[in-house]
Amino acid sequence: MAEITELLARANSGDRAAVQMLVPLVYGELRQLAHRQLAAEAGPRTLDTTALVHELYLNLLKREQLPGSDRARFFAYAATAMRHILVDEARRRLAEKRGGGAARTDLESLTLALDSEAQDVVAIDQALTRLAGQSPRLARIIEMRFFAGMSVEDTAAVLGIDPRSVVRDWQKARLFLHRALAAE
Repeated sequence: MAEITELLARANSGDRAAVQMLVPLVYGELRQLAHRQLAAEAGPRTLDTTALVHELYLNLLKREQLPGSDRARFFAYAATAMRHILVDEARRRLAEKRGGGAARTDLESLTLALDSEAQDVVAIDQALTRLAGQSPRLARIIEMRFFAGMSVEDTAAVLGIDPRSVVRDWQKARLFLHRALAAE
């Protein structure tokens, strides 16, 4: 863990080689994180675990500084970034007009499943955005607990709050999302 924190500090001070050294250290954990995020989605996907991790890696390479000053904050950022990648992919699929001009095939059931999945992802993202407007902390807790799979203790450490507050806020946030998604 100390090595990850050290490499994050070096990368944030401009050492691009530190980014290259960091990736092998966190790759396995990023794959687990991506797998958890994809497992939360039902139906067929256009991105698999490896593709999602590689999209995140490309996102990190574009940044001047790496997010987070320690392991927990880095993985909290990674979870949020992966969620955004999945939402962007879902929006892209919804925006396509039945294949974007490609030759039509009789895969109607697959198209319907992808459209349904994409609508669910976009609906969850919209509900999280509304929640963030009302309570940014509740939205961060959802991102860290659900999308990153972080423990109550890790979430509390990242946010600088008591673990009991995380448990209470986790319940409030889940109730908000349940109501928001049921209303749609």
